[in-house]
Amino acid sequence: MRIILLGPPGCGKGTQAEIICKSFDIPHISTGDILRSNVKRGTEIGLAAKEYMDSGRLVPDKIIIDMIKDRFLEADCKKGFLLDGFPRTIAQAEALDDLLQKMNIFLDYIINIDVPDEEIIDRISKRMSCSNCGEVYNLIFKKPKKEMTCDSCGLKLHQRDDDKEEVIRNRLEVYRKQTAPLIEYYKLKIKNVDGKKNINEVTKDILNILKS
Repeated sequence: MRIILLGPPGCGKGTQAEIICKSFDIPHISTGDILRSNVKRGTEIGLAAKEYMDSGRLVPDKIIIDMIKDRFLEADCKKGFLLDGFPRTIAQAEALDDLLQKMNIFLDYIINIDVPDEEIIDRISKRMSCSNCGEVYNLIFKKPKKEMTCDSCGLKLHQRDDDKEEVIRNRLEVYRKQTAPLIEYYKLKIKNVDGKKNINEVTKDILNILKS
C-alpha cells in the first residue's frame, strides 16, 4: 500500500497517518523526520542539507528527493509507505513522479483531507501544548482533565506562537497558493475525504477507501 496524504495544516493528517500506518503495517514517511534523521546521522545528503538549514535557506527539492529515494530503499518500505508533507508544490510532485517512475514504484492512493479554512482556524487556535513533555491538547477534541494543565506531567499548558490566528491564516494562504493546486494535479487518482467530521468518522472514511 503506497499512499500520499494531503490536506491543509491542522486537518488531522498526523493523527490519520498514524492510524493508517498501524492498520497496514507501513512506515510513515515525513520529510521533516527524514531530514532530521539524515542531519543527525551525518550522511552526505544530511550534511548538504545542514548547510542550507544553518544559513536559514530552504533545503532544495533535489536534496529532499534524494533523501526520499534512500528512504524508499529501506527494508520497511517493501510493503509500502505513507508519504506525509511531500509533495508541497507542483514542481515537487513532478520530481516525485520522476523518481517513482525510475524506481518502478506505483502509487495506490492519494487521499486529501478537506477542511474549510475557518474550521482549521477554529481548531488550531484552540490547540494547547505542554512545553515540558510535548503533549498536545485541543479545547474542542482533546481537553485536559484539569483546565490548562497537562495530564501527563501536571505543568501549565500554553499556546504556541504558530498556533495563533494571524499565523494560521498566513500558513493557510501559503497552503492554498502552493499546495492546494496538487488536488487538480492528482485529480485522476485523488480521493477527497470530509475532514469536518470527527476523528473516528474521518478514519472510517479513509479506511473504507483504502480497503475498497
